[in-house]
Amino acid sequence: MKETEYRQYLKARDESETSIETAVAYVKEFEAYLAEQGHRIDLVGVEDVKAYALRLIDENSNTMERFLALARYVCAAGANEVYIYFTRILGGREVLESISERLASVAGKEARDSVFDGVKTPPLGSPPEAYPPVTGKLVGSLQQLGPGICHEVLAGNHHRIPVESFTRHKGWLKEAGSVDAFLKRVHDEAVAELERHLDEGKVWYEQEITPEIMEFVRSNQEVLSAVRDGEYLYKTKFPYSPAEWLKESDPVRRRYLACHCPLAREAIIRGEPDIALDWCYCSGGYGKLMFDVVFEQPTEVEVLESVLAGDDRCRFRIKIPEGP
Repeated sequence: MKETEYRQYLKARDESETSIETAVAYVKEFEAYLAEQGHRIDLVGVEDVKAYALRLIDENSNTMERFLALARYVCAAGANEVYIYFTRILGGREVLESISERLASVAGKEARDSVFDGVKTPPLGSPPEAYPPVTGKLVGSLQQLGPGICHEVLAGNHHRIPVESFTRHKGWLKEAGSVDAFLKRVHDEAVAELERHLDEGKVWYEQEITPEIMEFVRSNQEVLSAVRDGEYLYKTKFPYSPAEWLKESDPVRRRYLACHCPLAREAIIRGEPDIALDWCYCSGGYGKLMFDVVFEQPTEVEVLESVLAGDDRCRFRIKIPEGP
């Protein structure tokens, strides 16, 4: 275990001494488990994490604190593939809770209880394939409420992104003087950020950046920004695994590589269960959030293309709201 480097990494995150000691202890336990299996932590792989997570579930030790400690260790150690796997098994659970809360607010607690009856979240640390059956059941129940309520509920800020994250974007819109100029600046800034990650060899969210990805983003302003056409903005989702997606020729595998949703994407590669395009309004809500903030009122989003529906990409149309 690279204990000194890990402690420095955690200190840089302003973690408390108590939190650091706990995190180090969790990693040492993982290291001991790997040694039992004849493996080394400096060569840890995704299959090691899958097996350890199942053991933790069996022992009822599958806490978020423990998993985050392990995820941060592999991130600090540069084990990008393993870190990305941690983001897949930890990143979507809060979405279900958020949808439940929003449904109660939009349609009432009785509707919420009816929709979530029988929707059981898999134990923390479960592999990605455990989630699509839950997602399919949930979206099917939401559809029974009608498309209006279904879309309104799903198109919320279910990843709980702080709206303060877009304060600078509000300033950019004022400085730009037009929506078109604002969108260009958003894209230019995104390209510059990706270039920094490429130069430093760092993971950008769940993706490792390559020169091919840079060219893909530079050539299409809809990616990581949007393009205006009349009263609408058109936005294309950045692929989940862009480097592989750009090279892949198999259509099913390509759709799988495009999908970000940890609650649904395994259904694409497995061919089941069938998850309706309506589920992608959750992604639409994520994509429109910046525009809700900069326009200072909720925007309407429509899913135009979805990899869950058989398309090669996910693409959205966002209506620019009328002025106050």
